[in-house]
Amino acid sequence: MNKKAEHLTKRLAAGLIAASILITSFIAVSADVDQPEIPVPALDDVHCASYCVYDKTADEVILNKESDKRIYPASQTKIMTCMLALDYLDTDSYLVVSKNAMDNITSDSSVMGIRVGEKLKVSELLYGLMLPSGNDAANVLAEGVIDAILKDYPAGGGKTGPDGVDASHFSSFITYDNTSETTAEGETGETGETTKNVTNIRKLGAFAELMNLRAKNIGCTGTHFVNASGLHSDEHYTTSSDLTKIMAKASENKDFKTLISSPSHVFKATNLHKDDAWSYVKSTDYLLFDPWMAAKTANGEKSHLVCIIGGKTGTTSKAGKGVTLYTVNENGHEVMVSMCGVPGEYYFYTTMYLASITAYGNLECWKKEPVTRVLGTTGDYRTVNAPADEQPQYDSFRYPGDELVNYIEEEEEPQETAPTATPTPVPEKKEEKTEHPLILFVKQNKVISGVAAGLVLAILLCNIILLVRVISLKNQGKRRKKVRKSPDSYVR
Repeated sequence: MNKKAEHLTKRLAAGLIAASILITSFIAVSADVDQPEIPVPALDDVHCASYCVYDKTADEVILNKESDKRIYPASQTKIMTCMLALDYLDTDSYLVVSKNAMDNITSDSSVMGIRVGEKLKVSELLYGLMLPSGNDAANVLAEGVIDAILKDYPAGGGKTGPDGVDASHFSSFITYDNTSETTAEGETGETGETTKNVTNIRKLGAFAELMNLRAKNIGCTGTHFVNASGLHSDEHYTTSSDLTKIMAKASENKDFKTLISSPSHVFKATNLHKDDAWSYVKSTDYLLFDPWMAAKTANGEKSHLVCIIGGKTGTTSKAGKGVTLYTVNENGHEVMVSMCGVPGEYYFYTTMYLASITAYGNLECWKKEPVTRVLGTTGDYRTVNAPADEQPQYDSFRYPGDELVNYIEEEEEPQETAPTATPTPVPEKKEEKTEHPLILFVKQNKVISGVAAGLVLAILLCNIILLVRVISLKNQGKRRKKVRKSPDSYVR
């Protein structure tokens, strides 16, 4: 029995020692597993052809590098395409994918994944345009916009669209037959209106003409578009300065901000994709997921950036990589950031370069007006793409100037209580009761507390082992005494 007891005691002690090692190791490892800070490069170390930071609120460029240099925008073109689609189309309406739209994309195009004859909601096409950067979606939307202009703003109809023109502006892209129709009195509210029958129209070319008209209307001076998607052409170009103007104008539409701030989207079933969730797409704007990267400059100075609402990327072998962002400063200013022409050997650093330009640009914005109007950090203003009833309980900040509904500050209101006529010290003491200093120390110093706990446990185990050893020695002494007495007991 003594040997068994001793064996069990030794096994117990060994188990306790192993447990203590595991516990202390776990405490040490799990004490700090959050994201380490990663400093952005200095502006001189950013390799790109051009960048521009435009303060929309103050209407001034606050930071730039060759911002008027001609560059190829690639899929940053889709910012303009999206803006025009939102202005001319009903997001709840449907469009059918044409053969012409699909024939005008290349085999290496980024696509949403739609097919000829597929019927899709405009809102779904917009997500297919902005998140996976679908060239197929761009062409379908472009054709839809021109169809809408022909229907809503016909030549000679007396009505003009958001850009101040009707279908006659695109006459060089339209072929009419020799017949015409004259409206009868009372049909349209005017008499004698003459409309021509359209037999053919180069819709994608007409849409490019509309893009150039819009660019001119918003003050772009170095931009010329030839397609809706950004496929390379030597005649398809812009500047980083113009891209910030295009982003600034597009961001006036709340649906646009919803699109660029969405980290992902799941597509509903269509007539050709029979099942819901036939495609799941994510934003290619990586800084949207990690806005903290632009919270400080290379030397650790706070940038006063509070929110990256979203943006659009663009990449081709000729254009390099580029991104245009919509951000918000702590002083409430809306700041547009565009970076273009990151060469192929530096593609991997695109997000770091963008974070650097964003940080330094927002710092310049803050220096011009150092007044806090937006509280919190970049982590407070993350958004989610979910149905309305599954949005966060406390509204996330997306639209500068909007009132924050049910935001964090309102949680403090229930704590306010009316003063009582007579003091009630006991309840007050209970409310003001704080945690024991030792508990606070443990919470605030996890690593030190873990090491201390390990030492205490080790001392305890040493005492147990010592006790076991003492007991073992006593048992050995008793057995020796029994051995000495045994021969005498048999002597007669």
